[in-house]
Amino acid sequence: MHTVTLGPIANVSRLTLGGGGLGGLWGETDHDEAVATLHAAVDAGITLLDTAPMYRDCEAVIARAFGGRLPQGLRITTKCQLGEPDPGAAGARLEASLAASLAAMKVERADIFFLHSNIRPDDYVFARRNEHRAGFATPWTIYVNEVVPTMARLKAQGRIGAWGITGVGVPATILEALDHAPRPDAVQAVANLLDSPGGMRAFAEPARPREIIASAKARGIGVLGIRAVQAGALTAMLDRQIKDSHPESADYRRAEPYRHLCAELGEDPAMIAHRYALDMDGVDTVILGVKNRAELAQCVTAEAAGPLPPQVRERIDGLGLRVA
Repeated sequence: MHTVTLGPIANVSRLTLGGGGLGGLWGETDHDEAVATLHAAVDAGITLLDTAPMYRDCEAVIARAFGGRLPQGLRITTKCQLGEPDPGAAGARLEASLAASLAAMKVERADIFFLHSNIRPDDYVFARRNEHRAGFATPWTIYVNEVVPTMARLKAQGRIGAWGITGVGVPATILEALDHAPRPDAVQAVANLLDSPGGMRAFAEPARPREIIASAKARGIGVLGIRAVQAGALTAMLDRQIKDSHPESADYRRAEPYRHLCAELGEDPAMIAHRYALDMDGVDTVILGVKNRAELAQCVTAEAAGPLPPQVRERIDGLGLRVA
């Protein structure tokens, strides 16, 4: 598998195995299959695992698979959904979250530790779920005054190798965070042909994922592409029950012309969606949401196939499916 440099980290595989699928967020799986998928990923050349405590059982799966001894060259990330703690409490919350994740996985350090909250202006009002924003969004003042210094301290202590942000908060504020010194080492950014964050989006403004990716790359920040198949919206069929009103259902309906194009080309929509994400300018590695070895094998095949032919990419873009 091809490798890249991800911010300060060398030899990162172009595919990253995400913990959401292993933990059962993207459809049913079991521990045995999740463990087998982990080992298959390593055998295929994947060198980065992306985990989080909110991904259900994924950290326990990693502990069971490797018993605290990661294979040589395999790196690991974790996250903290910080939200809006009381003033002065963010540092302790971040450290406690990291410690719990490391203990659950039976490892001593994380190669990247992500702030998984939406970053927002202090006085911002979300278009959706604003009444719950204290649980999913971190104000700018807390980010600057508490999160950034804590991340720098954890890095200096050697408990993490690098730190990053999940770039699905208020777009203008994410761009400001990428420009604020000290900058994060990495950002997780939406990378799909719809430009859609789906259900992760609580703000009303355009998401601007390609601008976020370009800004990160211009500043030497590593980019991990997320939602390549937009939580299943860019596959042949959703593999779990969700409401018709859910953003992922809306994106699945939006993508119908894309599925028709894939049928015309004789290609699987998920395969093409992963190749599209891998070929996006500025994306270093694409995080997979696979939950079993069959889905993993398809993604490995997609990476090996290389960039899409220019005429296919042009036809996809010509469908006009990007979300405003």
